[in-house]
Formats: sequence, C-alpha cells, structure tokens
Amino acid sequence: MADQFAIYSPGLSAPASDVFPITPDDANDLTKFTRAIRADTAGDVVLVTVAGNERTVKFAAGETRPIRASRVKATGTTAGGIEGMV
Repeated sequence: MADQFAIYSPGLSAPASDVFPITPDDANDLTKFTRAIRADTAGDVVLVTVAGNERTVKFAAGETRPIRASRVKATGTTAGGIEGMV
C-alpha cells in the first residue's frame, strides 16, 4: 500500500510513524528520541528530556504524553508497559 502522506515532512504535531518498547535504564540513552511516551500502567516515569533535564512525570494507566525524551531511567520509574513513539 502506498503512503499518500510520504511527500509531506512530518511535524511534531503529526501522528507518530512508529512505536517501540522502552526498558527503563539508568545508564543508556534510548535508540531514538521520542515524540511521545505511553504507559500501560499508572505510575511515575523518570526521564531525561532532549534538553538534558531529568524530570519525573506521573502517568495514568493508558496515558500518552507528548514528551521528547532521550532516556527513561529505571530508578524511580514505577509505571509499566512504557512505549516510545517516534
């Protein structure tokens, strides 16, 4: 099937083109910067933004937040089923 939107440059408000599972890790950056993060179960997600700031974000179960992150840390992260959208 042809992608009828392939000729357009995606902006940050465009829908994600891919989703990947995130395993929280204190030492390593994600393989891709996210444009959004989703958590299946409620809890905190401790992350490092693309600006380099560590933040703790509270997620409700099934919530998606438009956050550009470079890392999701294991220490302090209590939410589960975390996915990155790019």
